[in-house]
Amino acid sequence: MSRTGSLRRSFLPRLSPALPLYLFTLVFVLGPLVYMLALSFMHREGAWGVAAEFTLRNYQRIGIPEFAGTFVQSILLSLISTVMVIILGYPFGYFMARLDKRWRSRVMLLLIIPFWTSSLMRLYGWIIMFRANGPLDILLMGLHITREPMRLLYSYPAVVTGMIYALLPFMIYPVYASAEKLDRELVEAARDLGASPIRAFLTVSLPLTMPGLFSGVVLTFVPSMGLFFIADILGGNKVVLVGNLIHEQLMKAHDWPFAAALSVVLMVMTSIFIYLYRRLSRTLGGSGELEGLV
Repeated sequence: MSRTGSLRRSFLPRLSPALPLYLFTLVFVLGPLVYMLALSFMHREGAWGVAAEFTLRNYQRIGIPEFAGTFVQSILLSLISTVMVIILGYPFGYFMARLDKRWRSRVMLLLIIPFWTSSLMRLYGWIIMFRANGPLDILLMGLHITREPMRLLYSYPAVVTGMIYALLPFMIYPVYASAEKLDRELVEAARDLGASPIRAFLTVSLPLTMPGLFSGVVLTFVPSMGLFFIADILGGNKVVLVGNLIHEQLMKAHDWPFAAALSVVLMVMTSIFIYLYRRLSRTLGGSGELEGLV
């Protein structure tokens, strides 16, 4: 019996069940990525055409202050949104895990129900809320907090609010998954040894729920870099993010190679962020996987 024949008999049975998955990954994941990378090194020709000539001009254009500033603004908005989502989502997920089973199911259902409707429909609801003399203005003026309409629609705070609203569940669920697995006896032991509730939380609960918090940061920061439709709907033309820039280059300027270069840079940035998360997670003793989702 030859060695080649032995390897074939041991390798093929293991490969066969996974073959459709490999083919799917090759055609629908790896193929488009390779095409986008190749396209980013070409240049535009005519209204819709692309010239297959190698050039670095698209990547050099990204260094122009106008486009570099868009990247900086996108990163800043993502950081602000992520911090706000942590402030709101961590306590929510932590205390949701401490509810009894009946109330926990009800709260989870309330979080899931909005996902059954289109995200665009939900964002248009915020337009009604933020418009001048809308429900929010009427409420604030009725409480004598403001004297005149604030005109929040098409402003930076409106975009941040939309980001927080869209991404908040992606922080709550990983934190909830970590907090649910938290051994409450450790917290009680810390309290028995004289730790105050805040000290017991900071020394026991917070470190043990860090994997969920880190996962939530990844799941909110990375998508927030590309949620261009939120900036479009709630920010008008006043807030331009990288996602808006890519959309504009594709649909209006018809400069596909430059849009591909922007997409490659954005993808590299998010890949670096995920790599740093995995290194940090493993350094702290975690698995490097996304808590609660993987």
